[in-house]
Amino acid sequence: MSHHFDDRETRSPEIRERQTFEALRSLLTTSLARLPALKSWLGDPDPEKIADRGALAQLPVLRKPDLMALQMDNPPFGGLADPQALAGNRVFLSPGPVWEPQGLGVDPWQSARALFAAGFRSGDIVHNSLAYHMTPGGFILDEGARALGCLVFPAGVGNTEAQVDAVVQLKPSGYTGTPDYLKTMLEKADETGSDLSSIRRALVSGGALFPSLRQYYANRGINVLQAYATADLGVIAYESADNDSAPHPGMIVNENLIVEIVRPGTDDPAPDGEVGELVVTTLNPGYPLVRFGTGDLSAIMPGTSPCGRTAPRIQGWMGRADQRTKVKGMFIDPKQVADLLKLHPGIARARLVVSRVSDADAMVLKVEPAAGATPDTAAIEANLNAITKLRGSVEAVTPGSLPNDGKVIADERDYSA
Repeated sequence: MSHHFDDRETRSPEIRERQTFEALRSLLTTSLARLPALKSWLGDPDPEKIADRGALAQLPVLRKPDLMALQMDNPPFGGLADPQALAGNRVFLSPGPVWEPQGLGVDPWQSARALFAAGFRSGDIVHNSLAYHMTPGGFILDEGARALGCLVFPAGVGNTEAQVDAVVQLKPSGYTGTPDYLKTMLEKADETGSDLSSIRRALVSGGALFPSLRQYYANRGINVLQAYATADLGVIAYESADNDSAPHPGMIVNENLIVEIVRPGTDDPAPDGEVGELVVTTLNPGYPLVRFGTGDLSAIMPGTSPCGRTAPRIQGWMGRADQRTKVKGMFIDPKQVADLLKLHPGIARARLVVSRVSDADAMVLKVEPAAGATPDTAAIEANLNAITKLRGSVEAVTPGSLPNDGKVIADERDYSA
C-alpha cells in the first residue's frame, strides 16, 4: 500500500517551487483580467514578473480586516471570487462576518491528503462531527473523505448521546472533528456503557491537539493526527506519522499553496525558523487569495519530513498575531466583544478570557461595571452566546482590576502540556 497520496508529494523541492510559481503566474494572468478588485488590491502587477518568493513578497498582504472591508463595499466576496467559476456552488458565513465561497471540483479544500496521511482509506466509514451549519468546517473534511472513497456520516455538532448511539450502530473506523469532542463522546459512552471501539483513527482540526489529549486517545487505541485549516483556504498543513503511528515533527504544507512567514504587523518575510504570521497564497481559480494573512503564528522548519513528503514544514499553530482567537473551532473577533458592550452600557471594561478546562476550551467574559451600575450577568451571558455562537460565562469583577494592556481577548491556554 502506498505511503503517499500521489507522486506530487515527493517531488524535489526545486521542481515543486518552479511548478508552483509557473501555476501562480498562469492563474494571475487569468484572474487579474477577470477580477478588477484583485487587480486593484495587488496594485496591477505584471504576472510574468511574479517568478519567485522575492517578487511575491513585493505584493501587499491581505488580512481579515481588509477582506471584511472589501466585502462590505462589494458583497459578498469583495470582487475577489470568480462568479462564473462559482456558479452552482455553496457560500458560507464565518464570524467576522466573512463570506467564503466553496472551491471548485472534487475535494475543493484539499483535505484528502491530510486524511490519507492520517490513515483513512477507501471503504472506511467516517463519523464527521464538525459543523455543517453556516461555516464550511464540516464540508471541508466531508468532501475530502468522500473523494478518498469513504462513507461519511455528517453528524455535525452537539447532541452527544445521539452521536454515541450512531457510532454504536454504524461502527465507523474513523472520526473527524475538533480535538476535544471525541473525548466528550468517549466519556459519554463510558457513562452509558456504549462501545465506541470501532474508532481506530482520527483527523482533528479547529483547535489545538494537546499532548496529554493525544496520549489519552493513544491509551484508548485511537491514532490521532491533526490538520491545520481555515475556512478561506482549506487545509493548509497536516501531520504525518511513522509506522508506529507516532507523529513526525511539524506539519507538512499542502500542495497548491505558497506559505510565507512575515513579521507580525508587517508584510516583510521573516527568516526561516523565526516565529511570525503565516501568510498563504492559494492556486484556487475560483477564489485566488494572494498573500492572505491568516493572523496565526507559526515558523518554517528546516529540512523535510521523515515520511518522505518533500513540501515545506511549519511548526503548526503557535497562537495569534492579533487578538482574533479560535475557540472550539470558531474564531472570536474583538469586534464581537465590542458589539456586546454596545448592548450593555453598564459595562465599563471587559476582557474575554479563553482557558482550557479538562482538555476542552472554555471562555469567561470578565466585566467591570460602570460607575453606579450593576450589570445583569445573565443577560450579558445570553448575548455573549448569541453573538459568538459559543457557550461562555460572565463574571463581574472589581472596577480597575482588569489589566490596562489593551487586550480585549486573552488566550490563557497552555499549549505545552
